[in-house]
Amino acid sequence: MTLPRVQPINPTRRREPFDDPNWLFDFKYDGFRGLFYVDRGGPRFVSRNGNLLSRFDALCELVAAELDVDNAILDGEVIAADETGRPQFYDLIRRTRPPAYVPFDILWLNDTDLRALPLFERRRRLKTILPARSSAISETLSVSGRGCECANSCAPTTSKASSRSAWTIRTTRASHG
Repeated sequence: MTLPRVQPINPTRRREPFDDPNWLFDFKYDGFRGLFYVDRGGPRFVSRNGNLLSRFDALCELVAAELDVDNAILDGEVIAADETGRPQFYDLIRRTRPPAYVPFDILWLNDTDLRALPLFERRRRLKTILPARSSAISETLSVSGRGCECANSCAPTTSKASSRSAWTIRTTRASHG
């Protein structure tokens, strides 16, 4: 089956943190937003503008090998993390650290379009296909309902690239059903 071309689901950005049980708060990773397609045509990363991210072809192969799926479309961020796990955008650009993929949504899985499902259900399905430990792909960090706590837990850093990550959160309405 050839997978459809889809648009990533855009997060809602808010200037000030807030608490709401119907919202999911993700830490913002500094990297390249990329839809990950895996099907008979092979794995590939596609930017939110529809361009192939061919510089990450080797990562595509690693991620595909880690997932036990017939076909899928994941939405996430390609990052390069330092020793503490913080994304370092300049290291990703300069290729001084190996890239990894951090998916935060699954839009398609094994011939099934999941976009109409609530985000909490898509996240539950995403977790079922992610490996327990991998240097190529890992689960995103997120907090349900507690945006203020999420924002307050971000410690300032000295690097301009990582300080932007540390103080920014993605918010997405994620009703339970």
